[in-house]
Amino acid sequence: MEFKYNISFSDIRLKPIVSKEKDKYLSLASINELKKFVPNIDTEKNIDLLPIAFDACVVNRVNKNGDVIDSSIAKQILNNFVNKPINVEHDRSRVVGVILTASFSKFGSNEDLSIEEIDKLKEPFNITLGGVVWRIVNQNLANIIEESNDPTSENYMNISASWELGFNDYNLALLEDGEKNLENAKIISDAKLIEEYSHNLRANGGNGKLDKVNVYRQVTGDVVPLGIGLTTNPAADVKGVVTANIMEDVVDNSTIEAEKDDNIQNNISQDNKINVNEEGVIKRIFMKIENINQITDELLKQVTASSVTEFIAEEIRKANETFVAEKAEKDNALKTAQEKYETLSTETVKVKEELDKLKAALSKLEEEKLAKEKEETFNVRMAALDQEYDLSEEDRQVLALDIKDLNEDSFASYMKKMSVLMKEKNKKNKLAKEEAKSSEVKNQVSASATEVVEEVIETSKLEKASIPNSSTPNEASMKEKYSKAFGLEGFEIK
Repeated sequence: MEFKYNISFSDIRLKPIVSKEKDKYLSLASINELKKFVPNIDTEKNIDLLPIAFDACVVNRVNKNGDVIDSSIAKQILNNFVNKPINVEHDRSRVVGVILTASFSKFGSNEDLSIEEIDKLKEPFNITLGGVVWRIVNQNLANIIEESNDPTSENYMNISASWELGFNDYNLALLEDGEKNLENAKIISDAKLIEEYSHNLRANGGNGKLDKVNVYRQVTGDVVPLGIGLTTNPAADVKGVVTANIMEDVVDNSTIEAEKDDNIQNNISQDNKINVNEEGVIKRIFMKIENINQITDELLKQVTASSVTEFIAEEIRKANETFVAEKAEKDNALKTAQEKYETLSTETVKVKEELDKLKAALSKLEEEKLAKEKEETFNVRMAALDQEYDLSEEDRQVLALDIKDLNEDSFASYMKKMSVLMKEKNKKNKLAKEEAKSSEVKNQVSASATEVVEEVIETSKLEKASIPNSSTPNEASMKEKYSKAFGLEGFEIK
């Protein structure tokens, strides 16, 4: 079955008493209260089984991963935990047990809660599970779990559980700093707002903040529990695992100190010998193994399994610390790279915007330049036509439409065509014609004047001969005569 989201919650500490983290909602829990959730299995007949019980999660309270479920989802999924696998570090190829029971209990005390009671609960409460670990599959793990129940062991409280959910939908829950309970949250269920703000979630690589408040993911819709993973990561708000064989026979430190024997074996760095019971059937030796080479057949005859599992747990713890440190380093590097990428992306967008603005400005300047050049070319061409031809206003309008979009070659061809079509309006041609006509008129006038003058002279001679000396020519009649002969009003007779 495929889900849009899978989450693993490494926030359940498998330990018989409360976490060291102080919290106003968390009080000391009773081992006996948690012990009653251990499945009732006859371990004498089923020596291959290790019954366990633990709090799987705290409902109505956000965890360190930034996720939370409410009472309705808890009620919906409770029985679906049954028969789901228990694995190691969420590796589904390393299944080591199965969940058999599921219940609700009070947060901080593990007192029983009924399904009816949780319907009214807004405050936090536990989903408490019981199951078995298969010793035959992983005996070392079973020993380590038992060791985590031993207050005298350095592995005490070192085992954790991490639950897994599959789901497709979620709301956003906003909480002020210091708040963890869902009842104090502002819920965002609008799909558009969820999509807009989802990148702020830690699960999506965000910083878990929205408008200076913490933003968490509230799982909703169809939710399926996928199982439990055992890990060494510590928890904050839940407490842990008990087994069917809690070490009720562990004696106090004063007894342990009284039974010390530093000479049991040379390679034992800490040797605490105690009697398990009054009969002394088994004598346990608690020791600290520092190197795998110390584990010999002879040693195994003298020490309890807890001594070996303590060493194994310590190695697991070291490996886990190394893994966590390397993962944190890689996560930090990834976060830094993501931040650099986001910064570069933002800068790239800004540069692109500025480049687009520059391109637009250059394009506008280029258009203005071309328009200006086109206008200047048009004006020069019209001036050339005006200079060459005697144009009317109608002529100019027609020519302007013809030449406004012509390139240089086309304009040159156009001018050749116009030199033929507008030959009659060519100013030089017209001037030459006018000059020629004027010259012809002058020649005609000159010839006529010569003839008239000659005639006048002849006439004058005749009249002079016939007119008495006492008479003088009438000036008015002579002026009129010349005027008629030359057609010139400005001709002055003296």
